Amino acid sequence: MSALTEALVLEALKTVNDPELHKDLVSLGMVEKIVVDGAKVAVKINLTTPACPLKGQIEGEVRSAISKIGATETEVHFGAQVRAPQNLPLPGIKHIVAIASGKGGVGKSTAAANLAIALAQDGASVGLLDADIYGPSQAHMFGTQGSKLMVDEQKRMVPLERHGIKLISIANIVPAGQAMVWRGPILHGTIKQFLQEAAWGALDYLIIDLPPGTGDVQLSLSQLTRLSGGLIVTTPQDVARIDAERAVDMFKRVQVNILGVIENMSYFELGGQKTYIFGQGGGRKMAEHYQTTFLGEIPIALSVREGGDSGVPVVVGAPQSSEAEAFRQVARKLAGQLSVQSYMLLPMA
Repeated sequence: MSALTEALVLEALKTVNDPELHKDLVSLGMVEKIVVDGAKVAVKINLTTPACPLKGQIEGEVRSAISKIGATETEVHFGAQVRAPQNLPLPGIKHIVAIASGKGGVGKSTAAANLAIALAQDGASVGLLDADIYGPSQAHMFGTQGSKLMVDEQKRMVPLERHGIKLISIANIVPAGQAMVWRGPILHGTIKQFLQEAAWGALDYLIIDLPPGTGDVQLSLSQLTRLSGGLIVTTPQDVARIDAERAVDMFKRVQVNILGVIENMSYFELGGQKTYIFGQGGGRKMAEHYQTTFLGEIPIALSVREGGDSGVPVVVGAPQSSEAEAFRQVARKLAGQLSVQSYMLLPMA
């Protein structure tokens, strides 16, 4: 067998496809570095997102391809750079994802908080905008109730930072418990400030926690920026799914792509036995009906509620729990969806 060379390794890597983009790593420009030392090879692969859901599969296939050309030892290192659309929705922000449910009480804010943190834990730069002006909950869920938003030298709002993400919520501006009796124009102006007059900096993902319903905030958001997509949170039963479908219709009316469906409170597990309190399979059926991705099931668990109440969401407070792992898997699938979408929208050479 011929002596190993960088060229031979590069040729071998042309046989390894990104499982989501369905093109080889070399053509996609994901091979950053190759070092050959006799029969030992080290490679660095730049993933399309640090939250790549199929990182393990890619590593296994890279090792296999290099071993076939005679390597006795292979080191695989990963970097990541989130792919951005041709035109950024806001300066420095690659993707904006709105999370909706169509109704309250299904755990949309809990999902938004945990997904944002899970993406950050995987290495992405993430912001979270609490756009539920009338009933903001993210400040409580992140334990920032007593903190006030400040402004920088350019009079821009400076997001708070907690658990690795940047956070803006109306709850960190107005006194606790004060009702927001605002009409549409004021809501529009507030959302505009949060989006365009805040010092978000460079972000891979800005997650937006929408209020229940399909009203002024949702319309303002679609007018003020370009969303990478919308995410729907539902619970399994029909009464939740019916309202979630209205959220789907709202996104379609303003020409926002549906990235997927999350089914929250899917089941309660005790002693290895699952009990489907609210029925079974509603979220999956909804995703199939709208021909979108079913991103996963989140179980109902005491740790999720406790995390939200304590200001330490479950992916931080109980990272080894099955609930935290469920959120991480959903976050990675979401990141994968955005990578595929960005690639599909790139201009053809």
